[in-house]
This record gives sequence, C-alpha cells and structure tokens, in this order.
Amino acid sequence: MNKIDFAVGIGGENGQGIASTGNILALIFARRGLHLNAYNAYQSIIRGGHTFLTIRASDGPVRNMGDKIDVFIPLNQDTMDRHLHLLKSGACAIYDKEKVTPEKAADGVQLCPMPMKELTRGNKLAVNTAALGGTLQLLGIESEPLETVISRQFKKKGDAVVAENLAIARAGYDYAAQNFTAFSWKAPRGAKPLGIITGNQAIAMGGAAA
Repeated sequence: MNKIDFAVGIGGENGQGIASTGNILALIFARRGLHLNAYNAYQSIIRGGHTFLTIRASDGPVRNMGDKIDVFIPLNQDTMDRHLHLLKSGACAIYDKEKVTPEKAADGVQLCPMPMKELTRGNKLAVNTAALGGTLQLLGIESEPLETVISRQFKKKGDAVVAENLAIARAGYDYAAQNFTAFSWKAPRGAKPLGIITGNQAIAMGGAAA
C-alpha cells in the first residue's frame, strides 16, 4: 500500500492565531492516527510581523518537512505574495476573497476564495475557523473531529462562543463542499490515535531519562 502524505501551510501576521490553528489541525491529524511534523517559522516575533507554520502528515513515519504544500491558507496578502509560488499542480489555496488577491498561480493549482465576512458573520477572529472547515472538507475528513476540538478549546469561554465557532466551522466546511473540488485522494487514517509532543518536551524528557 502506497504511503499518502500531505502538507498544510498556514501564514499571516503574528497575532492572527497561526499557532492555535496549527495546533487544532495537529490534534485532528494525530487523533486520526497520522504521523506528523510541524514547524513554525517565526520570521518576526513582533506583533504584526510575518509567521508561517507548516504541518506534514502521513500514514507512515514523517522524518522531515519535505518541500511541498498541498493546502495553503494565507490569512493576509503578504503571505499570499510570499508563498503562492510554492504551490504545484494539484495543490490548493484557501483565502478570504475580500481581503486577499492571488497573482498568477501555477497550472493545476486550485484557488479557493471564500466569503469570510459572510461565513464568520463579521467575526474577524474566526476566519481561521472557517478556513479549517474548508481544509478538512478538501482533505476528505469529516467535520466531527474539528467540532470536537473546537468544543473543548472554547469550553471555558462559554456555550455561546462554542456555538458560534461550531456554526462557522460548519459554514466553511459546507461552502467548500459546494464550491470547490476535493482532492482525488483522502487523508488516510492510521491504526490508532497518536499523541503529540513538542521538541522542547522531547528534550526535557530525554534529559530526565538520561
């Protein structure tokens, strides 16, 4: 059986929730039983500066980050301008059609403009949530895992916040299903759920065990 691996790239301004968006995806992939590596490139630690996070996932061991992006989520124009050229035929870009405009993409790249203001009901902080819904739909992953993670992540903020984000995630998922073409392959499923550990945690555990 051939191994399937794919990569998701998320970028925007420092402060736009890049890390939290990546964490949600990593949790969903790991609970699906996928191996993964994630790398957050902090080009700037200044709020408003550019950051870019990449997650590579597979049904087999992932030993490096690779050199491709299958799903590109630019949360601002600067990120689109910097990274669109990395996409090759078969990849897709999910973005806010009212705020981000792509230049010429490579042949075979699917551009997926989404009406984020409408989907998020004007909540600028929830653009990531709508984009995550669209991402899972294109990857062939059902919406329930995202809804589970959202429910847990926003639980402390109250039922109203949870309900709002669940509705936005579903709106993004449904919009992608109705307007874009999903990948010809589906994100695989591993034999059992896996855990996630950061590099710092691994170093600390190794030091404690030495």
